[in-house]
Formats: sequence, structure tokens, C-alpha cells
Amino acid sequence: MTSEKSDKIGNPTIRLIAIFYIAIGIAEVGYFTIESSSAPPHILVLGLLSLITAYIVFTMKKWTLPLVVALFFMGLTFGATTLANSITLQTFEGAMLFNVALIAYMIILLIVSVYIIIRRESFN
Repeated sequence: MTSEKSDKIGNPTIRLIAIFYIAIGIAEVGYFTIESSSAPPHILVLGLLSLITAYIVFTMKKWTLPLVVALFFMGLTFGATTLANSITLQTFEGAMLFNVALIAYMIILLIVSVYIIIRRESFN
């Protein structure tokens, strides 16, 4: 491994991004595992893609950008539709923490995706 590559991996922002994708992936796969009878299957797909993206971001592969962009659109669609269903089908007080977590997920996903798009030359 070259010293330039190790310097890029040593970047704390890249590590935080990989940790974000790992945490999201574990949460989605864990939720699917616990609620396997009532959980929709796309949660498992999003969780596995998040874990794969964490690995790719950490290893700084050149095909990071397409996967991050695809996961951004899928994650944003998942978050927005789940938030809309949560707001319309449940009382706001009962799901307030869940709604705030979904909003935070979508905001952090946007920030991470924009950061990787801006720094795309680093992933070669």
C-alpha cells in the first residue's frame, strides 16, 4: 500500500463516512432480522448496500461514486416515503423520535453524498 493511499484512508472524514454507512447497514439488517415477518425486503437490500458502500469508501475504490449516488437516491426515497407514511398514518407524538431520526438520516446522507461527489478525484 502506498503512503498516499494510507494518508487518504487515515482521513478522519472518510473514516466517519464509513462508520456512518456501517451503522446504517447494521441497523437496517438488524431491523430486518428482528422483524423478518413484517419487515419489507427492501430494508435488507438497503442495509447490505450500506455495508458494501462502507467497505468501498474505506478502501477508496474508484467505483465508490456510482454506488454512493445510487445509495443516496435509494436511501432518500426510502426515508421520504417512510417519513410521509409515518406522519400520515400515526400520531406525531407517538413517532416523534422515529421521524426525527429519519430526517437526520436523510440530512446526513445528503452531506455524505455531496462530500464524496466533491472529493471524487481522491477515489482512484
